[in-house]
Amino acid sequence: MSHFFRHLDPASWLVLLVTLVLFVVALFVKGLGHDLLLEAGVFLVSVKLILMMYRASVSSRHVAEDLAAIRDALVRLEAAAARPEAPESRDR
Repeated sequence: MSHFFRHLDPASWLVLLVTLVLFVVALFVKGLGHDLLLEAGVFLVSVKLILMMYRASVSSRHVAEDLAAIRDALVRLEAAAARPEAPESRDR
């Protein structure tokens, strides 16, 4: 679970906390009526957006790691291509 928390910024925490507080306040003010379903929907949309941000963060981190690996491989290939060949390998 700590892996999840690492990807959330303070603004996401603030939105989640404010939405949760408003949901709890609406629960006590409105009771268990139709308006509560609307509040629950708003809360679930906020949670869904934060989960989507988490998935995007994890995905972008994986893409960045893959790009770094590709860049390292290209650097190694360019360095190998720039080295002069040994004389016996040119005769073949």
